[in-house]
Amino acid sequence: MKDFKKLNNITGWVVWLVATIVYFLTIEPTASWWDCGEYIATAYKLQVGHPPGAPFFQLVGRIFSLFAFGDVANVALMINVMSALSSSFTVLFLFWSITILARKLIKFDDENGTAGMIAVLGSGIVGALAYTVSDSFWFSAVEGEVYAMSSFFTAVVFWAILRWEEVADEKHSAKWLILIAYLVGLSVGVHMLNLLAIPAITFVYYFKKYKPTGKGMLMAGGISLFILAFIMYGIIPEIVSLFAHTELLLVNSVGLPFNSGTIFLALLLITLIFFAIRATVESNPLVSKIALILAGVLFLLILTESSSFGNFMIRFLIGAISGFLIYKYRYERAHLNHVILSLTFILIGYSSFLIIVIRANTNTPINENSPNNAVSLLSYLNREQYGDWPIFYGQYYNSPVEDYGDGNPVYLRDDKVGKYVVVDDRKGTIPIYDKDFTTIFPRMWSNQKSLHIREYKRWGNVKGISLKHTKPDGTTETIQKPTFGENLTYFFRYQVGFMYFRYFMWNFAGRQNDIQGHGEVENANWITGFDGLDAKRVGKQTDLPPSMQNPGNNKFFLLPLLLGLAGLFFHLNRDYKNTIVVGLLFLMTGLAIIIYLNQYPYQPRERDYAYAGSTYAFAFWIGFGVLALYSFIKKYLNPTLTAGLVTGLTLIVVPGIMATEGWDDHNRSGKYAARDFAQNYLESCAPNAILFTNGDNDTFPLWYLQEVEGIRTDVRVVNYMLASGEWYIHQMMRKIYNSDPLSLTISYADYDKGSNNYVPFIDRMKGTAELKEVIDFIANNDSRTKLPLQDGTSVNYAPTKDLKLTIDRDHLIRNNLVPKDMQDKIVPEIQWKVKQNYLYKNDPMLLDLIASNNWERPIYFASPSAVENVLDVAKYCHLEGIVYRFLPVRAEHYLEGLGGINPEESYDLLVNKAKWGNLNKPGIYIDPESRRNSVMPKQDYFRLANALIDLNRLDSAAKVLDKCQEFFPNSKIPYDMYVMPMVEAYYDAKAPEKANQVTEILFNNFVADLDYYGKLNDYFKKYYQQEIERSFAVLQQLAMLAKRNKQNELATKIETEMNLQIEKY
Repeated sequence: MKDFKKLNNITGWVVWLVATIVYFLTIEPTASWWDCGEYIATAYKLQVGHPPGAPFFQLVGRIFSLFAFGDVANVALMINVMSALSSSFTVLFLFWSITILARKLIKFDDENGTAGMIAVLGSGIVGALAYTVSDSFWFSAVEGEVYAMSSFFTAVVFWAILRWEEVADEKHSAKWLILIAYLVGLSVGVHMLNLLAIPAITFVYYFKKYKPTGKGMLMAGGISLFILAFIMYGIIPEIVSLFAHTELLLVNSVGLPFNSGTIFLALLLITLIFFAIRATVESNPLVSKIALILAGVLFLLILTESSSFGNFMIRFLIGAISGFLIYKYRYERAHLNHVILSLTFILIGYSSFLIIVIRANTNTPINENSPNNAVSLLSYLNREQYGDWPIFYGQYYNSPVEDYGDGNPVYLRDDKVGKYVVVDDRKGTIPIYDKDFTTIFPRMWSNQKSLHIREYKRWGNVKGISLKHTKPDGTTETIQKPTFGENLTYFFRYQVGFMYFRYFMWNFAGRQNDIQGHGEVENANWITGFDGLDAKRVGKQTDLPPSMQNPGNNKFFLLPLLLGLAGLFFHLNRDYKNTIVVGLLFLMTGLAIIIYLNQYPYQPRERDYAYAGSTYAFAFWIGFGVLALYSFIKKYLNPTLTAGLVTGLTLIVVPGIMATEGWDDHNRSGKYAARDFAQNYLESCAPNAILFTNGDNDTFPLWYLQEVEGIRTDVRVVNYMLASGEWYIHQMMRKIYNSDPLSLTISYADYDKGSNNYVPFIDRMKGTAELKEVIDFIANNDSRTKLPLQDGTSVNYAPTKDLKLTIDRDHLIRNNLVPKDMQDKIVPEIQWKVKQNYLYKNDPMLLDLIASNNWERPIYFASPSAVENVLDVAKYCHLEGIVYRFLPVRAEHYLEGLGGINPEESYDLLVNKAKWGNLNKPGIYIDPESRRNSVMPKQDYFRLANALIDLNRLDSAAKVLDKCQEFFPNSKIPYDMYVMPMVEAYYDAKAPEKANQVTEILFNNFVADLDYYGKLNDYFKKYYQQEIERSFAVLQQLAMLAKRNKQNELATKIETEMNLQIEKY
């Protein structure tokens, strides 16, 4: 046994080393897309990220950032290293967990000792390394996101409960349970996914302490779900909610100073914990009475927080049951001590969230939602800005609204009156749906976009049943309510099948490509590598044309899946108890998440990273598959030889193949795409500019550059979507680094919560109104400029949608606010019409800035179309590099909805300065987001070339196109129909040889497509009919371009091939 323990420890660390090397070799050297830039920036300076926060991740990330030793360019790498090490330690604890359970399947006393040890260690090696190189886990392991650290917590708490099981009958074994409680509390400061291990942990405890029965397992299941719900809803939000309620009670009702309630409750909890622990370790009636009195005070506070009678009764019953259990087990002090210590350590771990309040009070540059007190922290933790969704009961997507209920009021600290005042009572804000159109377990619920409804119908095969609904005006309408069967069809086809099982099979069967899929045949499906199987589902997967060749095409030949299934059945046969334990972990981190998230169709990105816990659980069964093979084959061969052969063989054909296939699309070393794209955005801007962005990927990487690397801190990045929050506008109204505050007319207070949340348009002015006058009208607090509402309140309104901006030409020229070569083209005024009926909080801010800025600071848009409903001025937006500058000059080389182009400024950036993350270099993986973000820059190069051609600067135009090919070559991003403008531009630039080269590339790509489609069966040919027609259209256009430019030989070649292809079809 001692030899095994030693070998187990050594082998575990060897597996850890292998995993660490894999992740270090494939790690991204800088910030990646999506939330990574924000997480790195907020960790580096301990700032406040998006709700519900990840304070423990940020604290540890800050420590890792110190190892950059002052080189800010390496800060992101160090935080990525934190993720890599979190992942490799996850693998280490997975290995040790597998071997703990494996030893229950292979008894060393009953087997050949050496053979058994090799088999057990082999199961751990194969299972752990299979997880190391699994698709979803590997993805998160090499970037600065929370999922790697969250997986680490899952692995370590599961290992800890298995270690407790081994020593449960020994003295002080409860220390493992208390450690688990502390780790659970800490994990909440990273991500709540770790909590889903609680049911599995509960069953380990149950199986160790009790003889299993059907009734007992049902009770254990119920208790595990209660513990999970208690932590998720009774501790995480309720503690903060209690602080918020106590703060409001003592400040508003009693009249005490701000923070009195927070301080009082903190002292109450600390004192209660102190006396409660003392009461469980010593026989002192006074201590027990003090603990009971303090508990009673806390219970009264909890009751007074009730929002309804039903809520009061639930709280009262839970308190009564808790009191009864404490009284019943009052003499079992050791158990009570363990419970109190566990709750205490959960709270200690959870206390990492204090860093959010502390840092929010320092008003850091990134301070999302500004949760600077208990009241605002509650809203932050509840993710109120994201809205909610039904889970167990609720509406369908077309359920009519019967009425509106009241939401929780929004409070704001008012230092003048010394109280928290209600700035938005949120009365009538919660829709109440007609009960005839609601259902249990609603899966098709979102009506946010017509696209959602269309896809619900497609995935659910919705035909519905006709039901009549009476409208408020007494008229009736007939609505096709989906049936519950159709609701379940959507659940199983889309949510379970497409959004979970597909991801599961990516990890253990194979993946078609890395292009985000929405249910189509050609993208992101799971495959096996056996064309006979794959061709029936997704068409022929061999001899793919260049357009379909993709680094994300991984073929595992079902081997990980089959080995895992063998391990599952072997596990079930030998140890049903721990099969239930691992199975619970598998289901809770897979199916339970699916049920909870209740995802609508067309998610903005693939969500496989959320289910890494489920693949973690399946890795146990992959490991046990080694034991299954060993147990079978050793009957015919020498056991020791069998153990070695099985371990070696499965190591090669499972993690070996997975690593070989997955290396190219998980290797991010040398890739700087997100960082370089962000720098191109910033460097496109003039000094002291204001840049409006829209989403995560044109904002978070810019935050990273400014906050961490200190690049272009003079540019004020304004995320238009975030500006719908008053906290964000307030931050825009103060100086940050080298960027001055935004110049706004509407006051700070009028951008507060509850103020100008929406501003309706009431047409009370004739003609076109000056924008500044409309903004002054909205900013005016005179009652005559307000619209009275039925409830007696009033709101600001805008008197017209027809707006204009009168231009002071002399002022602009005198202060050199417009480029000199454009000053003779300054227009006298700019007119536009607002296209929506209301202005939401970010809309007045934008219009206010435009009116108040007076062209003093350059204003840019990442995309003018993003604001066109409010500020439809694309005709005055000029592309400079990769962003559009708003100027009082009609744009030249104009493209509808986008704007024109400034050739001089764009040429300097796109040709002389731009970097695109090494995407053109061999061996650098172009991930889906980099590929998607490359689309617009390529178009910018084409537009610049055409503008230069219009100016007869042909050599420069050709050089621009050359640069585009250099940065985005066909070998990395296969040329498609959107590259056609390059051919025409090369011809127009009098560079026919280069035009012919691009034509040849396109010709070969589309002929290869047609060859592929031609080999498909009739079903798939019909599916690809649109692509077939498009291919012929492109070839025809290429031939016409060649003819028009007197490239007759090339034209003949294209036409000949096209005719041959037509004959085939």
